[in-house]
Amino acid sequence: MKKAAPAIQTAPTSESATGAAPAKKTAGTTPASSLAVKAEESAWTKDELKEVLDDLHTHRDRLVPLIAAHERELEGLMKDAGDGAGHDQADMGATSFERDHELTVVANEREMLLQIDKALARIDDGTYGVCESCGEAIGKMRVMAFPRATLCLPCKQREERR
Repeated sequence: MKKAAPAIQTAPTSESATGAAPAKKTAGTTPASSLAVKAEESAWTKDELKEVLDDLHTHRDRLVPLIAAHERELEGLMKDAGDGAGHDQADMGATSFERDHELTVVANEREMLLQIDKALARIDDGTYGVCESCGEAIGKMRVMAFPRATLCLPCKQREERR
């Protein structure tokens, strides 16, 4: 016997053509009760939404200057990369490793910032908590634990098996 899909409560969506980072929102500007929840879950409260927004904004506020600092460091490493005079192979290898590591760190931080901005935009347009793959509710407890989640647990597990 197949289980019925959980019901979803959502608000109408609005298009944003600016592409700019979402402005800081307070829990009062987005109707918490309009966000998606599973059938067995209670609707979002203003306090729960405020907690998620505070968490996202805290991480965003920490990441922006961190990315800028890493980009400055990376810029210095890139300038030094062309000057091989006086460096032996070990020095060149260490510099190359450090540059590659810094590139990876910056890319990961940029990706996290994009995920945060996407979560903030989804809260703003009322689609927060809806799985991008299957369209079902992600689950309030999952998005409260991981506010950047865009997939429900079954879809995330399926993605990781690939």
